[in-house]
Amino acid sequence: MQTQIDDLRALIRHHERKYYIENQPEISDAEFDVLMKQLEALEAASDAPIPPDSPTQRVGGGAVLGTRIPHRNPMLSLNNSYDQQELKEFGERVRRLLEDEPTEYITELKIDGLGVSLIYENGVFTRGLTRGDGEYGEDITDNLRTIRSVPLRLTETDAEIPSVLEARGEVFIPKHRLDDINVQREAEGEPPFANPRNAAAGSLRLQDAAITASRPLDIFVYNLNYVEGIEFSTHTESLEKMKRWGLKCNPHTACHKSIEAVQNYYERWVAERDELPYETDGVVVKVNRLSQQHELGATSKYPRWAIAYKFNAQQAITTIERIDVQVGRTGVLTPVAILVPVTLAGATITNATLHNEQEIQTKDIRIGDRIVLERAGDVIPKIVEVLTADRTGNEKAFEFPDQCPVCDTPVQRTEDEVAVRCVNISCIAQLKRRIAHYASRNALQIEGLGPATIDQLVDEKLVRDVADLYDLEIEPLSKLERMGVPSARNLVHQIEQSKTAPVEKVLFGLGIFHVGETVAELLIEHFLSLDALSKATLEAIESVDGIGPQIAESVVNFFSQNQPLLDNLREAGLHCFTVAADMPRPEASAVPDSFFSGKTFVVTGSLDSMTRTEASKEIKARGGKVTSSVTSKTDYLIAGEGAGSKYAKAVELDIPILTEADFFQKL
Repeated sequence: MQTQIDDLRALIRHHERKYYIENQPEISDAEFDVLMKQLEALEAASDAPIPPDSPTQRVGGGAVLGTRIPHRNPMLSLNNSYDQQELKEFGERVRRLLEDEPTEYITELKIDGLGVSLIYENGVFTRGLTRGDGEYGEDITDNLRTIRSVPLRLTETDAEIPSVLEARGEVFIPKHRLDDINVQREAEGEPPFANPRNAAAGSLRLQDAAITASRPLDIFVYNLNYVEGIEFSTHTESLEKMKRWGLKCNPHTACHKSIEAVQNYYERWVAERDELPYETDGVVVKVNRLSQQHELGATSKYPRWAIAYKFNAQQAITTIERIDVQVGRTGVLTPVAILVPVTLAGATITNATLHNEQEIQTKDIRIGDRIVLERAGDVIPKIVEVLTADRTGNEKAFEFPDQCPVCDTPVQRTEDEVAVRCVNISCIAQLKRRIAHYASRNALQIEGLGPATIDQLVDEKLVRDVADLYDLEIEPLSKLERMGVPSARNLVHQIEQSKTAPVEKVLFGLGIFHVGETVAELLIEHFLSLDALSKATLEAIESVDGIGPQIAESVVNFFSQNQPLLDNLREAGLHCFTVAADMPRPEASAVPDSFFSGKTFVVTGSLDSMTRTEASKEIKARGGKVTSSVTSKTDYLIAGEGAGSKYAKAVELDIPILTEADFFQKL
């Protein structure tokens, strides 16, 4: 039997390589599935242990992430160039440092994904790491195993398999598969991914490898960072060897004798990049000869022998047909420009957010204007310029509504913020988004309660607030479009299970203005139950460390205006109401002293290596405290991309600011 198992594993590995790496399948998907089922059956019947490189072991079990492991060699960033002059300056530096030695360059497409390190021992994939801060990466081995284009065992050809090999690559999701993922996320009440890179990064950092396995992740390996027993003279040679071992490399690489030839390669892909099935944001230029790379060396941040020649943001000109106003979960009215459809960076753009009333006034945006549209990072469409010289006089100024466009309630404007709000919490537009938020993964995690189902529940008046979810029955649910009895039964079961959700999840799910996950945790850590919090005074809430007057006022106003909702949730049997407010507080588990011990942190902006929630958990696990507001009591601000008012406040108060790399190093 063992010989049969070994032969079947070898056959499946062959077909995995032909399909996922070489794009030359020799059998149908159905035939491949039959082979996998045969192997699973044979392995189940055998007493022999299943090796980790068996094709059946791609989806691991249990949680992943968390372990930080040092890279053998730092995963440095690349210095960026944005124009031909900067490219020429790079070539001049290389020429000067190499004292006019003949130099060959290799160019590769810069894939817009997530950098990873793959480690093989005796040909078997044993570990995978994120880039992390460049010095340390996070162990994501189980999730990388799920990617079919990552071979679990290197191919045994005439290319000698080294005892240890570390290759570096970029994990990505093909552009055309993003829509499939977002449809599923919206059906589960999750916000859609903004772009393929975010989807890839989010998928690789999931705690459940089985979910990662359901995502269409792919990889291109671009560098052989370490290998034992084999030497190469050029980067090109190492790429060819990696291909023979079965690692997937991008086919669009080229060698050049001059910087001028590199420029021609770049210009070709400026014109053709939209035809690629994956996102690229530039061209990577490397000195090809490895001895020259070694001689050039690196700074503390960048190698001197390589540069990223980035593509400029793509722009297009179109016309604003009209301006619509959307109502969000918290009642904020957001103007959206509806555009004459235009193709930009490979996508058809039909609308662009105008953010708020002030943005329209500042840029003097009018209906009928011709505008310059840009996709920031080739992802988010935004208006960067109004072509006022093209105006004909027929353009119309946009008047922001004084009433909610959905429920006709007078809107609220305050001096404290630029947002204009509908204050009617029964507004249907808000209600649908509140239910979606309540059911989302970070709140009560009610699977199967997606936007389409929520629309029907509200439109059919089956649900008037989130408490009504607990009165839903199988028979009326099954009559909804695309529902049926099995789906209705599953949804009722999911709703019933949500009654046991932790109290901080329920508080976050209620969608109270200014109460995110961190604030919800702080409040429940202090008050322990919704009952106690709902009865707390403004002064009592404001006295909680990390809670400012704006948050406290928002919480008090919510509970004073929504007592019937709380009563209905209590009657529905949610466990969060059974927690006694005077119960003894659990003793904090002892944690070793660290940089974080006893300090207060605020996390803001977007982090690449983890979510803000995950960052907060890492801080708390090390004895630190996380609050939502920057005050004089804040010890450090951790600032990711897009940090705004909190960053400015930290600067004003002279509070130390950590970048994501700084934070990762402290961890």
